[in-house]
Amino acid sequence: MDKKEFIARRVAKELKDGDVVNLGIGLPTMVANYVPKNMNVSFQSENGFIGLGPAPLEGEEDPHIVNAGAQCVTILPGGVFFDSVTSFGIIRGGHVDITVLGALQVDEKGNLANWMIPGKMVPGMGGAMDLVVGAKKVIVAMEHTVKGNHKIFKKCNLPLTAAGEVNLIITEMGVMEVTSKGLLLKEINPEYTIDEIKAATEAELIIAENLISMEI
Repeated sequence: MDKKEFIARRVAKELKDGDVVNLGIGLPTMVANYVPKNMNVSFQSENGFIGLGPAPLEGEEDPHIVNAGAQCVTILPGGVFFDSVTSFGIIRGGHVDITVLGALQVDEKGNLANWMIPGKMVPGMGGAMDLVVGAKKVIVAMEHTVKGNHKIFKKCNLPLTAAGEVNLIITEMGVMEVTSKGLLLKEINPEYTIDEIKAATEAELIIAENLISMEI
């Protein structure tokens, strides 16, 4: 199992029956593939629908049904389509229970930077700015490092998408909760040691007294 699948499977365990969930582009979209069959979760996409299903099988893609990242998706029975005004009314109105998104950087204060890479042309931060402020719970799902470089900092040094809005960080190494005292490592992937996780994290980690192994 590769890192991204492992992370997506662990994120799926955070979902509850009846949740309305928004999945960011990239790794977070994989979460929809691992929702238990007996659980009713409604996936929302800011380009205008609720009722996303798993990724389509190869050859069965419908080019008219795409998510906000222009990836072909499926729509489940009972799914609905609407305009952007309604979509952002749902987001800004606090009707999204969980948003899952990637990050370039996240820090121990729950600050998030995920839209600008210095020196590269970018279209803007898109709906992420609204989602992380409007959702009841914000989960960052990402690989712990990029090319060996830190992504979890004491303080972000890239332009922020939002300040103090991240609740949980899930990587291939562990599960970290943003608390008033800092980042609390609650779960650890047994393939890594605490020292390895600390070395891969610029922010200081508080190790939970009841630290448990990640389960997917």
